[in-house]
Amino acid sequence: QVQLVESGGGLVQAGGSLRLSCAASASIDSMIAMDWYRQAPGNARGLVATITSGGSTIYADSVKGRFTISKGNAKNTVVLQMNSLKPEDTAVYYCRLTTAKYTYWGQGTQVTVSS
Repeated sequence: QVQLVESGGGLVQAGGSLRLSCAASASIDSMIAMDWYRQAPGNARGLVATITSGGSTIYADSVKGRFTISKGNAKNTVVLQMNSLKPEDTAVYYCRLTTAKYTYWGQGTQVTVSS
């Protein structure tokens, strides 16, 4: 059973930065993409950023120019660098890994941005 382990969440003031990391507990050879989603209270979970196995990236309009998704140094790891954080970025952030057969989700990490 593959698990995704997220780290790096916390409390930061508006304008600050946080770096989220996500790592798979086992080696996966057929990764198609890794993503970050977020969910604020009362809202649906929404896509923040995606990186494909080939390195292509997609960002939600709300985070373009502020967030950067990249592959980590280890296989099947992904990093989300979040700069110029705003109170509206407050949410639980989830990592997702998609293969040809399965989709895996992390347990989520809380990001809170104070004004």
